[in-house]
Amino acid sequence: MTAATLFTPKITPEFDEMSADAGMADYALETDGMEDDDAAEDELMAEQLTPTQSAQFRKLQKKLRRQVSWAIRDFNMIEEGDVVMVCVSGGKDSYTLLDILLLLKRIAPISFDIVAVNLDQKQPGYPEDILPAYLNEQGIAHYILEKDTYSIVKSVVPEGKTYCSACSRLRRGSLYGFAKQIGATKIALGHHRDDMLATFFLNLFHGGTLKSMPPKLLSDDKQNMLIRPLAYVEEKDIIEYAKLKAFPIIPCNLCGSQTNLQRAIINDMLREWDDAHPQRLASIFKAMQNVAPSQLADRELFDFEGLSLDRDNNERLFEGDNIQVGQTDSLAEIGLPISPKTQTFNPKFMSDKQQLPESDKATADNRTTQKIPTINPVI
Repeated sequence: MTAATLFTPKITPEFDEMSADAGMADYALETDGMEDDDAAEDELMAEQLTPTQSAQFRKLQKKLRRQVSWAIRDFNMIEEGDVVMVCVSGGKDSYTLLDILLLLKRIAPISFDIVAVNLDQKQPGYPEDILPAYLNEQGIAHYILEKDTYSIVKSVVPEGKTYCSACSRLRRGSLYGFAKQIGATKIALGHHRDDMLATFFLNLFHGGTLKSMPPKLLSDDKQNMLIRPLAYVEEKDIIEYAKLKAFPIIPCNLCGSQTNLQRAIINDMLREWDDAHPQRLASIFKAMQNVAPSQLADRELFDFEGLSLDRDNNERLFEGDNIQVGQTDSLAEIGLPISPKTQTFNPKFMSDKQQLPESDKATADNRTTQKIPTINPVI
């Protein structure tokens, strides 16, 4: 399939500011519009601007563009000649994903195609005209699939149980097969950073596993590649972006009241944490990217059984004042020393992170009487 055969985007004012020659890593660093020093004039102009022409919108769009481009780059999500099938549900996340990917398509140094796909699952009251009208108005190539998975879910899920899991599985199965049918090489989903964190805690609290939604995933049958370009994006930014863009949101409440959803409880917990400790969620997400298998307890992931000592001949004496020895006969019987030696500070055993500056090394070498407390090394 040749480049740019599926999608020819409309030229919108906010896109025209960007250079089509910018690289995938460079365009995220572009500056916004020029700032005016006259505050009164700025305020007057702001009143005359539409939401998507405001400085607030341009700043937010630049942030999202940068975060999505970084995710694409870090995980090699989109490559030359890809046909990216963007799954659009009518929610804020998928609208934002589609919008940002269309923007990046215009300025990326590689050529790829985009097609939007929606699965109408025939829930009662579903406003089936909203999404096609929006996609047609924007000139976006798309498919609307119709399949009554709602009735299937209602028939297989016991009364009182939540429908989300079964609904999601049926939806994925239909979309995976359709992606292969139309030759799409990547399936883009609208999950964002907070979705990934919520899934992590759901599995931690209720599944007994340390896993989440990966930014890029090969399906179990190896027939489809899933990508999550919003992996670095916070939900609160998506909410604001969708509000400024005035997307025609279709709420996901068509299955009736689904109370006590564990994901909703987890999301409330994450929001409370974010309000009280603004950097906590960022730190948790960073931890998901910085896994140390030897510091966990998964025997399949790390060979604990094969661990063995590899000591050298350097003897590290206890750095302290005295060693009290009791039951010397018993110690001698098992071959342990009954009068272990002590030493003062020895810089030879200092870790790399504790290295002294050159000016202090002579002092350390000549130190004979001053003692320092022993700090257990981090294992």
